[in-house]
Amino acid sequence: MVCTKVAIAGVSSEVGKTTLLCELLRECPGWEAIKMTRGHYRSCGKDPHACCVSHLLSAEPVIRSGFQQTYVSDKDTGRYWDAGAANVHWVIVADDQVEKGIQLALERINAPGVLIEGNSFLRFIDVDFTVLVSSAVPDPVHTKIKKSTRWAFQKASALYVHDRNGDDGGVDEIKSSLNARFGTLDSKRNVPVYMSADFSKLAARVHTVHSTRRTAREKQER
Repeated sequence: MVCTKVAIAGVSSEVGKTTLLCELLRECPGWEAIKMTRGHYRSCGKDPHACCVSHLLSAEPVIRSGFQQTYVSDKDTGRYWDAGAANVHWVIVADDQVEKGIQLALERINAPGVLIEGNSFLRFIDVDFTVLVSSAVPDPVHTKIKKSTRWAFQKASALYVHDRNGDDGGVDEIKSSLNARFGTLDSKRNVPVYMSADFSKLAARVHTVHSTRRTAREKQER
């Protein structure tokens, strides 16, 4: 089934990717969600009971789908369900399995649209709309930019900034940091910046992308 694919990527960890994805799920009834998790055959250095998935890795990508396999109330996939996802798919891969993992997950989608949380898969596939999420106010927790942000930055359709205090003063600094590390975004693409107060505009943009893709698909099928 051909569907609209929307990526929710992040400049760094803990910037609100899951929160934004859940907000968009509420605006897109009937859509599904994919959570991409890369693991390593070793400890990640963090609390193994909280985040590590090394024990779940296999010779092939691991994909868990459906409520019974993916619902945990305090985990990202559980939040997807609570936000109204029609189905949730959790993809667990090693670094060399990302491309195959996302392709297999997309083959399971039976909805008109899917929201995908992650960065690394953007190196291998094109999506219809990519939102790169960042925090507005730089702090020690949010200063380490992910290497995989390169692909999201290059394919970004929009930058979404979680401005917890309504402060947009960090936007220029964020853009400057990204440009310095990954190269300047093509100005001709006119990548817009949305603050938290602009969420309705971002949601409307996603709906427009979906409607345009659906219309194009219908014309092809005639």
